[in-house]
This record gives sequence, C-alpha cells and structure tokens, in this order.
Amino acid sequence: MSSTPSTPFTECSVVIPVFRNAENVPALLQRLAELHARVPGGIEVICVVDGSPDDSHARLAQGLPLQPYASQLLSLSRNFGSFAAIREGLVQVRTEHCAVMAADLQEPIELIEQFFTWLRSDRADVVVGHRAGRQDALVDRLASGLFWWSYRKLVQRELPPGGIDVFGCNRAFRAHLLRFSEAHTSLVGQILWLGFRRVALPYVRQAREIGRSAWTLGRKLKYLSDSVFAFSDLPIRLFTLIGGAGVLLSMFFAVVVLVARLSGAVAVPGYAATVLTILFFAGINLLGLGIIGSYVWRAYENTKARPLAVVMQAQRFAGIAREDTGEAAPVGAGLSRDLWPRIAG
Repeated sequence: MSSTPSTPFTECSVVIPVFRNAENVPALLQRLAELHARVPGGIEVICVVDGSPDDSHARLAQGLPLQPYASQLLSLSRNFGSFAAIREGLVQVRTEHCAVMAADLQEPIELIEQFFTWLRSDRADVVVGHRAGRQDALVDRLASGLFWWSYRKLVQRELPPGGIDVFGCNRAFRAHLLRFSEAHTSLVGQILWLGFRRVALPYVRQAREIGRSAWTLGRKLKYLSDSVFAFSDLPIRLFTLIGGAGVLLSMFFAVVVLVARLSGAVAVPGYAATVLTILFFAGINLLGLGIIGSYVWRAYENTKARPLAVVMQAQRFAGIAREDTGEAAPVGAGLSRDLWPRIAG
C-alpha cells in the first residue's frame, strides 16, 4: 500500500474584530490568503463582527467559503467593543498559537508572520507589536502619541513606546488571558499584567486607505479611564494628596484668620473669602465622590457576572482544497476534542 504525503497541520489562528469594515473585506481576505501561504501549515481565520451596522457580515459570509484557509465567522448581538469581540474570538481558537490583527489593514502581514515564527520556535509566550512609526496624518500621530504617553505615565510604565495594537500568544497564555472576566477593563493592561515570556516587535503602522477609524476620541478617553481605574490606584492617591494639601491649607488660613482677629486687623469676617473657601472644598469633595463612585460602579458591574459579549450567530467554513494535496489542512492537531469549543453551525 503506497503512502501519501502527510498534510501539515494548521497550528496558527488569526482573530479579527470587524466593525464598519465592509469596504475592506476584499482586501482583507486577499491579505489573509497571502499570510496563509507564508505560514507553514497555513492558518485558521476567526472573524468577529461586532454589531457592525454595515454589510460586513454579509460580505464575509460570501467571501470566506471561497478562501484556501479554514475559517469561522461570529456575529455578536450588538456592538460590545473591540476587546470583547477579540475575547470571543480567542474563545473559539482551536490551534496552538493565535494572533490578533485589525481589519483596517494598517498592520503588515509580515508582522503577524513574525509573531508565529517566534511562537512556533517556543522563544516567547506572547509577542506584541509596538509602533516604531506611523504614516497617519499629523493630527492623528499627535493624538495617538499623547494617548499612549498618558497610558505609560498613568497606568503601566512597561508599555512599549507607541502602544500596542496587535499581539500573538500560545495556548497557555491564551488560557490565562481568558480567565479574566472583568467588565470595563483594558486588554493591553491584562496582557502586560500577566507577564510570561514577552517579546515586543517594532513595526511601522500604515496609513488607512479605506474608510474612517471607529477609534474616536471618546472611545480613547473611555479606554484610558477604564485602564486607569482597572490597573492603577493613582486616582485614590491623587485625591489623598489633594485632600491632605487642602487640610494643611485650611489649617494655615485658620491660624492666619485667628491671629488677624485677635490683633484687631479684621473687624468683620470677609464674605468673599468664606464663599471661596466653601466652593473650593465642596469641589474637592465632589471630585472625591466621583473617583470613589467610579471604583464602586466598576466593582458593582463585575458582581453582576453578565457575559462580556453575546454571540448571535456562528458559522464555520472548511476552506477550499489545497493545491498540493487536494484537501484542506486539518485544524487543531494534537488537541483533544473536549477542548474544542461548541458553537452553533
């Protein structure tokens, strides 16, 4: 009985959150096909449509079955945010290694290929891509630089310059990452908090060619706020310093007023000074209540134990036949079937 050449098993998956990226779908699928050809054994692709109002889901459902790689298409019941979408994609990964990339094609596929090279060689548990430069407009570069500078100063100093947008990890790291079930948190913060063997690879972020970014100023400010409250006690420490300074200042003015009163320098207490003092300390109290309220609200949200996202529809595509063997590469070799996620077809 003659033996046939063995088909290399797919060990690598790519998770892609999709939101308002319908126009990018053809180019995205082509880029993924190129990556599939470059990675030994090919890749599996998991696209998660995060409640996108355009026809991103329809275009992916039409295009994915025609690709040479196996794929999954998840559709969330509404927009839960990119990090929740990424997490749902990671839950469905069946391979030993995985990477997360954006659907706007601003990260080169060579970077994702480097992720898998590092992971397959077992030299790292998690590989992150940090921006060594970007080809965006000047305003976008300045805003992004200020955002990530603030993140490094206020949240985690070990964050690489330029920030983190994409990453890859092995099965062990992914398992620990999925143990987090916090709402209103930071995926980047969780990656850095976990530790493990981490490697940062520099890359130049390409200019966005199609569409506009959904990563608006409001989303950035909310993300920075969630990161600060989730991974730093800076607001509490800052409020403590302000409160201590206010107490010292009030004691100083109390001594000044008392001495002036006893010496006859002040005949009638000043109305303006009294009003300003009340307003000053009332503002400090409101600031403190807001800070404490933010911590309490986040703690309360996590006690509800609601799912971070809801998968409304899930589809799986085997991929077209490989030219060299005539069959699609198996996905998830070496994994027991009880580790495979169960989703509705």
